[in-house]
Parts: sequence; C-alpha cells; structure tokens
Amino acid sequence: MRAAVAIVTDSTAYLPEDVVSAHDVTVVPLQVAVGGDVREEGRGRTTAGGPRDWRALTTSRPSPERFGRAYEAAAGAGARAVASVHLSGEMSGTVDSARLAADDAPIPVRVVDSRSIGMGLGFGVMAAAEAAASGAGLDEVAEAAMRRVRATRSLFYVDTLEHLRRGGRIGAAASLLGSALMIKPLLRITGGRIAPLEKVRTTSRALARLEELAVELAGDREVDVAVQHVAASSRAAALAARLRERIPRLFELYVGEAGPVVGAHVGPGMLGVVVSRRHF
Repeated sequence: MRAAVAIVTDSTAYLPEDVVSAHDVTVVPLQVAVGGDVREEGRGRTTAGGPRDWRALTTSRPSPERFGRAYEAAAGAGARAVASVHLSGEMSGTVDSARLAADDAPIPVRVVDSRSIGMGLGFGVMAAAEAAASGAGLDEVAEAAMRRVRATRSLFYVDTLEHLRRGGRIGAAASLLGSALMIKPLLRITGGRIAPLEKVRTTSRALARLEELAVELAGDREVDVAVQHVAASSRAAALAARLRERIPRLFELYVGEAGPVVGAHVGPGMLGVVVSRRHF
C-alpha cells in the first residue's frame, strides 16, 4: 500500500536505483546542456562518465511546471501530501521552483531545503521515505528528513578549484584560490555552502586525510556511509574498501558516481565521503 505522504526529490541526490524503487521516491531531474544539446540528468548520454570538455557543461534547475507534474502525479496515485526534499538553496534555485509549484499543487506539499547535495541530501530523502512508510504525517516526514541531514557530514576532494570558481559555487573556499596551484583542497558542505576544510600538498596525502576524517566522523557510532566520485571509480572503490575495514559499526555503504550536474561544478577526479549517523 502506498504511503499517504509521497516523497519527491531531485536528481542531485544520486540515490541508487534500488533505493529509489524500494522507497517509491519520485526523482525530478535537473538539466544539463552541452552546446545546444539539453538533456535531463540521468537520461541520454550526458552522464558523469566522460564528456570531452567538462568546461562545456552548463546546468539548470527544473521548471516549476516539471515539479507541478510530479505533485499532480502523486495526488493521482492516492497520496494525501508530498514531502519534496532538495539540494541546498545556496547552490541552486531548485527549491524555489519546487515552492512555486507547491503553491498550485492539488494536495499539501512541504518543500524541504536539505542544505546539502549528493548523498548528504540522499540520506535525508531516505529518512523521509522511511518515516512516510511507517505512517508518519507530513510534518513528521519533513522533520525526519532534516534530523537525518543534521546528523550527516559531507567531505570531498577536488583535483582543482577551477570548476568551482567558474560555476560560482566556491563560497568560502574562495580563500584557497591564491594558493590553488600549490595545494590539493579538502572541502566540506556547511550551512548549505561549500567551505574549505584543509589544505594538503599532494593528492595521495589528501586522499589519505579524507579517509582519516571519515573514520574520525564515524567513531564508534552506527553509521551509513556513501563514497561518491566523478570519473574516479578506482579511487572510490579503493576508499570504500578501506572504510569498510576501518569503520567498526558501518551499517550500509553506498558507492556511486555523481552525475553531470555535480560534475560540471567540481570536475573529474572529485572524491567525496558522506558519513551519516543512524541514531541521533
């Protein structure tokens, strides 16, 4: 039986397909353009696996009409309300589109700004879906999403800050630009924005430090972890294997590639770790 509260998110959660199916989540895609070729993320050939020129990618939010169709479909399937959980409003206007559509939706819609992206958003979506499946009401479902988001930390490494600089998504990490040629930056998402975490001199040291920080964040708590990458599958697999050995109370481990919306802004080589506490 369908939950009374339907769950909608956007494609930047990068949830595994089996999770989307199991939790009956509707995913509204952002758009990616290469030249005049505009596609919805996750469809066609604009995957993160390898555009020839990452600098040629541009991205855009879904239209309010696109969200409106998702909310109408949820109502038509029998939902009495919708929790619509999305990437940070500091990074995209996606939540604004969702809010505009919510005003005209046939059923109540609560739009939740996760203040995050990738599986930092994805874990919140999963918590919302689990709450909805248990029979929780709209307010409880939205709060479940935000509780999980608040218990989640996202760290990542990029080969260069250039892609973030060009896309205007660099935020407080702009302070690193002056020494960008001499460092390999570790970054985090905080307050809905990208911020500097540490400066490291070499790629190998940066990746080792990313691993250490993830292990420290997990501690002896029961956690779920996601390792996400852009065109760096071997790095991701190696890091995931080490974390599986080193985190004593690891419950679920997800490994996957972020899509072109994120790839356009971080460039190839990005490696991220999301650590999410299961009890809080």
